[in-house]
Amino acid sequence: MFLENTVNHKEQFGWIEVICGSMFSGKTEELIRRLKRAQFAKQKVEIFKPSIDTRYDEEMVVSHDANEIRSTPVPAAANIAILAQGCDVVGIDEAQFFDDEIVKICNDLANQGIRVIVAGLDMDFKGNPFGPMPALMATAEYVTKVHAVCTRTGNLANYSFRKTDNDKLVMLGETEEYEPLSRAAYYHAMRKDADKK
Repeated sequence: MFLENTVNHKEQFGWIEVICGSMFSGKTEELIRRLKRAQFAKQKVEIFKPSIDTRYDEEMVVSHDANEIRSTPVPAAANIAILAQGCDVVGIDEAQFFDDEIVKICNDLANQGIRVIVAGLDMDFKGNPFGPMPALMATAEYVTKVHAVCTRTGNLANYSFRKTDNDKLVMLGETEEYEPLSRAAYYHAMRKDADKK
C-alpha cells in the first residue's frame, strides 16, 4: 500500500514515486488518482506524456477505463524540466517511451522539492526491462507494482504479450494487439511463437 510522504518544511526535497506493471494493470488509473488528489488539495500540478502517445487523445492522459486528466505532450524529457518550474507535483505517463534523460530530470525535480509521480511499463513485450524504467525504479523512494489479470489463467499478470508479428519495440496498441499474461501463460505463448518460426 502506498502512503504519501509527510512533508517536512525544513527539508526542501521532494521525492519520486514510480507506478509500474504490465499493460491493462491500472498504472495510468493510479497515476490519475494520485494527481487528482493533489489537485483537490490545491497543489500546483503539471502532467506530461510523450507526444508519440496518441492512442486515446492528443493531450489528455486517459486510462483504459476512460478516466482522464489534462496533460502536456512533450517530444523529449528535456522539455519537462523547462515546463515544470514552480510546480508542487509533476506527473509523467508512459515514461518507458522517454529517453534516458528522464531519470536525471526526475531526480533534479525531486531535488528541487517537487513530488514526481511516474507511470510506465516495467517490461517490453519480450519480457525485458523497458527503457529508463529500471533506473527510475532504482532511484525512486516509492515503487508500486500493479498487476493485470491474466486473460488465459485468471492469475495475476505481469507480462504484456504482443499478439501480432510486429517486432518493433515501440508499437502502440490495445486489446487487439496485446494481452496481459501470467508468467506461466507468457512462457507457453512465447514457446509456441518460437516453434512457429
